[in-house]
Amino acid sequence: MPAQRGPRDRTAPAAPTAAGPQIQLIPAPADGALDAAEEAVDLLLDSGRAPGDVLVLTTGEEHPWAAHELSFGEKAYWAQHDAREDVFYAAASAAGRTTARPVVVVAVNGGADDDAVQALPAAMAKAGSLLIVCGDPERINSLIGTGA
Repeated sequence: MPAQRGPRDRTAPAAPTAAGPQIQLIPAPADGALDAAEEAVDLLLDSGRAPGDVLVLTTGEEHPWAAHELSFGEKAYWAQHDAREDVFYAAASAAGRTTARPVVVVAVNGGADDDAVQALPAAMAKAGSLLIVCGDPERINSLIGTGA
């Protein structure tokens, strides 16, 4: 029998299916998508998920952690990705350079529609068991329709 989840625990992962990762949408305006992604990551970590299991991609402005770490250079930034010791934050445009992780969180926080259209299937391919998409459901649905 599955465990009961509280109303805030929207990110508790289910078992992966043969069809791919479980997909969860967290509705948020574009300017709140990054905050929603942060909340999702916090819930994942609080529920026992290892930090190295989580990849966060942003379609608009970079996550502050990524911007800070990139200030030390690309080599050091990507070395942290390869170490898989912590949550890794990257621009969705760099999704091709990332490796798969059990959980991928996408913040649809702006950016060009073409970039976001490409980000969603790339994130799905990287997610082992759970893909969480944070953003405006209308925009996300239109992007998925555009990318199909």
